[in-house]
Amino acid sequence: MAARDHDGTVVPRTVTSCADCFAWGLTYAQGVCLPCYNFAAPHKGYPSGECAACARVQRLKQRYCRLCWCQARDERARLASDARSAVLLAPYLAGIRWQQLFLSLSDRRQPPPRTAPRRYGTKGRPPKQPPPHAGRPRSAWLQEPLLPPGPRHYRAAVDLRAGPPPDNPWLAWGLHLAHTTAEARGWEPTAQRAMQRVLVMLLAGHREPDRIRVSDFAPVAARQYINLDYVIEILTAMDIVDDDRPASLEGWLATRLAGLPGPWRRDLSSWARTLRDGSPRSRPRNYSTVRAYAAAVIDAAASWTQRDHLREVTREDVQTYVATLHGRRRETATTALRSLFRWAKTNKLVFRNPTRGLRGPNVPDPIWPLLAPDDISASVTAASTPQARLCVVLAAVHAARPGQIRALHLDDVDLAGRRITIAGNTRPLDNLTAQALLDWLTYRRERWPNTANPHLLVSTASALGLAPVSATWILNLRGLPGTLERLRIDRQLEEAVTTGADPLHLAAVFGFSEGTAIRWATNARELIGGPHADRLPELP
Repeated sequence: MAARDHDGTVVPRTVTSCADCFAWGLTYAQGVCLPCYNFAAPHKGYPSGECAACARVQRLKQRYCRLCWCQARDERARLASDARSAVLLAPYLAGIRWQQLFLSLSDRRQPPPRTAPRRYGTKGRPPKQPPPHAGRPRSAWLQEPLLPPGPRHYRAAVDLRAGPPPDNPWLAWGLHLAHTTAEARGWEPTAQRAMQRVLVMLLAGHREPDRIRVSDFAPVAARQYINLDYVIEILTAMDIVDDDRPASLEGWLATRLAGLPGPWRRDLSSWARTLRDGSPRSRPRNYSTVRAYAAAVIDAAASWTQRDHLREVTREDVQTYVATLHGRRRETATTALRSLFRWAKTNKLVFRNPTRGLRGPNVPDPIWPLLAPDDISASVTAASTPQARLCVVLAAVHAARPGQIRALHLDDVDLAGRRITIAGNTRPLDNLTAQALLDWLTYRRERWPNTANPHLLVSTASALGLAPVSATWILNLRGLPGTLERLRIDRQLEEAVTTGADPLHLAAVFGFSEGTAIRWATNARELIGGPHADRLPELP
């Protein structure tokens, strides 16, 4: 591109002063230097106008031209007295009363010198050496702190790209554990570097017998984009972490119990914790079960506004409330109330159990119809990724539940022997399932070549560990008639109808228990003699 002089005439590129910033140097185009040319680029969107400092008509960034911005940078370097003043430029713009001329190349920022020699012919940064082998530092007698330490604020201690980590034996041990864990599980380099940055911040100044609280470094791990559970796993192996995070049930209970009297809040909280943790005579319950039972009991307690304590509830109160519910809600509420008052009677909180002898409703098993072909086609069309197609095939062909699909291991698939094991039941592998498995395994190998996760399905999060994928990651086809669970039910019904509702055949094919096989056979008989008979497949 040809250069232009101040009057706009085309001239050879020569060393002269820039028409905008008056810097002496080689012009780039239109009589200005390269920085001024880029400053006035259309994509920058800087408008033209009168500069608030020098009163020249130029391209303006926040009411100031580029010459004044350069002068403000020089003023900052000369007048800055603290760290904050050395960062901000805006305070120096309003005080500009003169201009210091400069060379067009004098303000170019120079990169730091290389820490390693250039490797010609090889792309990328040279690989770093793994951290040296290290073990637990030798413990010595130390005085225990008299007072518990306050909250700690961790920040970046050193940049590992510019130099070695700090000389701390605890940090060396943590980096060694992180390196061995990353090698065993096939972590990506980005995850390894994020873990190293977090460990440097946590362990650079660590000393025995200090303990690291999870609540102090949880925001640090979130900013470094590393899974908090993996950091806790490393620190737990070092035995220097205290997980002081409140349980998820506690916050939910506090919100739901806010409108109840104090005795209700105390007793319901203790009962819910017993369900979650178990007792010498009861096993711990699943978190979702605890929430379902607690929600049912809280709704019942909210309806008993005249009862201020658990011991004031009578049998008539329970029967009246349960009578207002129907179906599964009534069944859940009855079971939850029986559990609550049985626990209260055991702990001597009530004189008598008002739910003794109270039986739940007899909810009949639903009669499922077969899916229409259009509903199945819509589900197949919605599965557009390899993992989605595999989930649909496993549910529609092998009647696998979403939880069973998540739990599948690589060892459960035998492509050479054409067999697949689902929930302990070995089945023959058809061509459609084999092709879906090959497509997914090819994608899995290309996407996560180094993962050590033994499960068949892996995600970006689970590829770093050994756990299965989350329940929300599995395709559920929500909003369509043919969800994964509905496709599973349709497959079992089709098999039952085709074989004449034979429960022994269903138990052999799907691994059902006697009661489950009889229930599906009964459902099939209802369809054979019911209004859906015109949609049944032809019997052999």
